[in-house]
This record gives sequence, C-alpha cells and structure tokens, in this order.
Amino acid sequence: MAVDYDLAIIGSSRAGLYAAVAAASLKARVALVTLSAPRSAGFEEIYRGLCGKALTEVSSVAQLLAGAHQFGIHCTREEDAPAPEEISVRFSEALEWAAGVASNLEQTHSPAVLASLGVDVIAGAGQFYPKPHLGFEVKDRRIRARTYLLATGSKPATPEIQGLETTGYLTGETLGQLAKGKQLPQNLIVIGGDPTGTELAQTFARLGSSVTLVVKSPHILPQEDPEAARLVQAQLEAEGVRVLTNTEATQVRRIEGKKWVQAGNLAIEGDEILLAAGQMPDVASLNLESVGVKLHRRGIELNEKLQTTNPRIYACGDAAGGERAPHVAQYEAGVVLKNALFLPVFKVDYHGIPKAIFTDPQVASVGLAESQATSRYGRDVLVLRQYFKTVAKAQLRGETAGFCKIAVRRNGEILGATVAGADAGELIHSIALAVRQKIKIGAIADMPHIWPTLSEIAGTTAAEWRRLRLAGNPRLQDFLEGLFNWRRGH
Repeated sequence: MAVDYDLAIIGSSRAGLYAAVAAASLKARVALVTLSAPRSAGFEEIYRGLCGKALTEVSSVAQLLAGAHQFGIHCTREEDAPAPEEISVRFSEALEWAAGVASNLEQTHSPAVLASLGVDVIAGAGQFYPKPHLGFEVKDRRIRARTYLLATGSKPATPEIQGLETTGYLTGETLGQLAKGKQLPQNLIVIGGDPTGTELAQTFARLGSSVTLVVKSPHILPQEDPEAARLVQAQLEAEGVRVLTNTEATQVRRIEGKKWVQAGNLAIEGDEILLAAGQMPDVASLNLESVGVKLHRRGIELNEKLQTTNPRIYACGDAAGGERAPHVAQYEAGVVLKNALFLPVFKVDYHGIPKAIFTDPQVASVGLAESQATSRYGRDVLVLRQYFKTVAKAQLRGETAGFCKIAVRRNGEILGATVAGADAGELIHSIALAVRQKIKIGAIADMPHIWPTLSEIAGTTAAEWRRLRLAGNPRLQDFLEGLFNWRRGH
C-alpha cells in the first residue's frame, strides 16, 4: 500500500514539533498538521502558558530587587534630587517583554525553518477518515501515512461551577488576553490549587495584585510532598496571598462590572478569575472513534509502546493523558519515533523522570514520596534530610528556606527525593539520574561537590546515609570504639 508519508504528526505541541524535526533528521518523510492556521511566523500552541512563565520570571526579578537591602544595596541620591522610586512593575511593559520572548522562540519553529529541515507543514483543522484506507483529511487534502502521532496538546478542564462560562475567566494559556487592556488585575481570584494556579497566584501577588487562592484540598499542591506543600503555602501567605483550603467554588456571577465567586460560605469580589483546575486532552474533533481509537475519562487508551487501540496511531504528551510536563512529552515522543519509524518494540519507562513546580521556593521531586517509600518498604527505609540554611551558597544568596529529602533503602538504593528550595528544578537532576540509572546513594555522597554551590545540598544529604547506618548498628559502633581504643594504647 503506497503512502505519502512515513509519519504524520497531528498537532503542533512542543512534543509534536520535536517529533517532526527528529523524524526528518532520520530522513523520514514527515507531515505536521497544525490543526489551526499558524500565527504569522509560528505556532501558538507550542507556547501556551509561556506568558505566565515569563511573568513569573518578571516577578522573581522584582522580588530580588525589592530585597536588595539585605545585601547592603540601597538607592542613593543627591540631597536636592527627588526621592528614588520604589521597586514597581509596569505591567504593560512586562507583557511586551513576554510577547517578545514568545516571538523569539516562535521563530525557531516557524514554517519556513521547519520546511528547511524537511518537514511538510500543513495548516488547518482536520479529522481521520477510515475508508477506503486510513488517512487524515485537512480541508480538501487527504493525507496518508504509514503511522500517525497524536500530539495535539490539551485544553483547560472546566469544573461545573454555576455561572462560570457566562461570567468569563482566564487560564494559564489565555493570560495573553490581559495585553489588550494592559491593566494588572487589582483583585484576582484563582480557583484550583494545581501547580499552574499556585505559581500564578504568587506571581500576581508579587506584581501587585490582591490574590485569593481557592482550593478544595486541605492544602495546596495535594500531589506533592506535604512538607514541601506547607512550606510553599506559608511563603504565599507571607507574601499576602489569601489561601482558602477545604473550600469549593460553587457559583460565579458578574455584578456591576465585578466578578463574584461563592466559595464555601464566602462571597469574594475580583476583577478577574483565573481557572487552574488541570487539563484534559484536546482530541474531540479528530473523529478518532471511526478509526478504532478508544477514549477513556483521562484521555486516550494506550499500551506501553504508546500505541492507541489502532496500532498505526500513537499518542504522546497532553493528548495521551490530559496533562504532561513538556520534558515528559518529549521523552514520550522519542519512544514513539522509534516505534513508529522502525519496529514497535520500545516501551515507556517513567522511572526516575523528575518534575518541578516553579513557585518560590521551588519544589522538585523524583521517584517515590516519603510516605510511599515507607508504606512499601517499611523499616528498611532511611529518610536522609538536610536544610538549605546549612549550605554556604544559600546563605550567600539569602535564600535559606527549604530542604532536601532523599528516601533510600538501607543498602543504598534510592527510592525517591524531594527538594524544596532555591533552584530545586536544577538540583533534582543529579538525584534523578541516579534513580534512573540505579546508582546507589553512596556514589552521590562520594562525589566532591563544588563549594560554594547549591548542589552541595545533594552531597551533604547523601552523606547522611552512612551516619544513619552507623547510628543504627550498635555492634559496628562498639567494634570501632574498641579498635581506636586499642590503637591509642599501642
């Protein structure tokens, strides 16, 4: 059966773009269907959420400048000069900077660049068709490929809250709409305590908004280590975020130009509502059922090779499960490429892939949480712990809040780790590599870490393994004490 392409990628998400470029570099013939008209030079889909990330960077810089006095840095002026301005953020200029960042990144994946790399970019919405042969139709064009990859990304999950749709709301993906008015919301209500909502609640509080964060769970970030979640929540509250836990938003109304949210027994007034209730796959328009692809509540039914129930159609990233971190989606895309272009024998392995939340302090983790490790291995688990305040670099930077916690078995096998503190998203990688490659904790303890760096905390935490093992071995302690007593006497 003759086909037009070796691989047709449906959707221009980050994972889709990565797969397209990687497949073309292997000399495969590749089509990339964007499912929408590209904006001028690039794709909007790949950078959903980038505005929020950019504003988070702006707020972090503003926070650093506001705290410069702790390092002895002060604004100076002549006696007759006007008083220096306080640190403030011009929201319209911050949005312009964010748009510039997005534009620069878009250029790296423009249709012209992709075409030069050998990718056939096809713009427009479309759907699968089953007969006479499996294919994908875009406008009046029918595309046939040996294999297909669903990389459509996701859309925000919308909880059933009365009046939400008619009142209107923002999401992490639609923050760019604020550029139209260029006005910072004076009062922002964030519904949902997922990572994006928590990050943006802190970001807008630092930019100058009065922020209320409404979550149904007992604390924010319910999927994370409770100790780390409490640390972040305490920091948010210290920065002025009003955190309402065990509280469910049930109704939204617009009254005299303001938006009101009924949350528990409270009625909260705001200029804008930011919804952060997770993501769901964006595949409803693709006619998947007609080509034998089964769906379930969380996404598309997949096997370990990332094949759908139609073995010629694969899926990765948000399309596969509602919400995937970009690095996980890219890893999945790499597995799909090997299976789709060569032989379908490769399986995904999520063991040892880290994740991070970019609040301040950051939270990063890999493997089993402390509670999971102790539940599975019981008394064979040792929990190693060190605090950022013990690290010289953290003291030098004035960022001493946080900890590193590693759960290991007594034989040194690393079960999981959580880092909550400055640059946790960077620090987790060395531990994640050890977990993924089954390297024992002693190797991290023996690795000389550069001083002064934040990465020292991984080494000092790992070194706790030997101390705890010795503390739990009275026979070895007695032997060592006797050995040194004997040596001193001879």
